[in-house]
Amino acid sequence: MHKQTFADAQHWPANVLAQDCPSRVILQHVTSRWGTLILIALAEDTLRFANLRRRVQGISERMLAQTLQVLESDGLVHRHAHDVVPPHVDYRLTPLGFEVAARVIDLARWIEGNLDRLKQEGQTAP
Repeated sequence: MHKQTFADAQHWPANVLAQDCPSRVILQHVTSRWGTLILIALAEDTLRFANLRRRVQGISERMLAQTLQVLESDGLVHRHAHDVVPPHVDYRLTPLGFEVAARVIDLARWIEGNLDRLKQEGQTAP
């Protein structure tokens, strides 16, 4: 199965509601379960792979690697491989990554701050 990337999308101007808009692809990557959590973790610090995996609890190595590759291809994460043995790779947000991470963090904080209200509303919804 082919995963859609930003390069696959062809239509401009940006309109996230349009089916073929490249912004929809980026939105999917940023708001995926793991994409969001990785952005939040990397907003705090540059991290090595193992440290990032410990920080984002519950993510598998495979899913972490795949999500980092996608976010890197979107220009949101920078991967720096040091020329040492054993391999040492650092991950950090790019300037665009910091911009989107700030917005994701705001959303996460709002959810955390309103969790009781959200639970209550969810129980009373028809």
